[in-house]
Amino acid sequence: MSLLEIRDLRVSYPGRGFRAKPVEVLHGVSLEVAAGETVGLVGESGSGKTTIGRAVLGLVRPSGGSIRFEGQEISGLQGRARRALSDHIQVVFQDPYTSLNPSMTIGEILAEPLVVQGATGKDARSRVRALLDQVGLPSDAIDRLPREFSGGQRQRVAIARALAPKPKIIVCDEPVSALDLSTQATVMELFVEIQRATGVSYLFVSHDLSVIRHISHRVAVLYRGDLVETGDAPTVTSVPTHPYTQRLLLAAPVADPRAQRERREARRKILEAEKR
Repeated sequence: MSLLEIRDLRVSYPGRGFRAKPVEVLHGVSLEVAAGETVGLVGESGSGKTTIGRAVLGLVRPSGGSIRFEGQEISGLQGRARRALSDHIQVVFQDPYTSLNPSMTIGEILAEPLVVQGATGKDARSRVRALLDQVGLPSDAIDRLPREFSGGQRQRVAIARALAPKPKIIVCDEPVSALDLSTQATVMELFVEIQRATGVSYLFVSHDLSVIRHISHRVAVLYRGDLVETGDAPTVTSVPTHPYTQRLLLAAPVADPRAQRERREARRKILEAEKR
């Protein structure tokens, strides 16, 4: 049985204007995430990839289909039941600064979900120190504020907060897109190391095919609300079969100017073929 199972998921948003019809942004998407697995969701802005993550987190209500976690339907959960589920399903957002309370110390931020779970102050502080060590931050970070850290360090804090309740799956919504390239590589390697150590699963959302290739076991490609290609990461990110995935691959920059020109020409030919 899959840890997370999404079947025929549909999501609609209200239309603009008086009496405007709802606009469907997901058109019956199905995918699964196994325990200890990373499934990458990739697509351009507006493809629907972030909406899938928000639906799993209960931030948007599906208009159709089902979302099951460990066999239990979760798409309609509210109140106490949804809060209890947050122990098992956590999130890391794109911007590590806006997702952290600037007036709280790192220790307070990380201890908060532990205290909600019933941990004593002493136990919470001990767990916080272990979390800081797990994400590679110094122990004195516990008494410092978010503004005292770089973007990459703040994202490590956000990852530690997600790990605090020992979840089974983390929804990662563009977690490295706001970071510079060297920091991206370091944070992605941290995600991989944490997964090896804990067995946590990731639903990893990104517009960057190279990031998805590095982090994922399997990949799902979204285009205008439809799932157009799925498969193991090496295949989908290297020899894709769908024209849209091919365009994403060819749009990725390469260091060799000649290879870059060849990619542009190949992408142009694909676009022309789609217009016919």
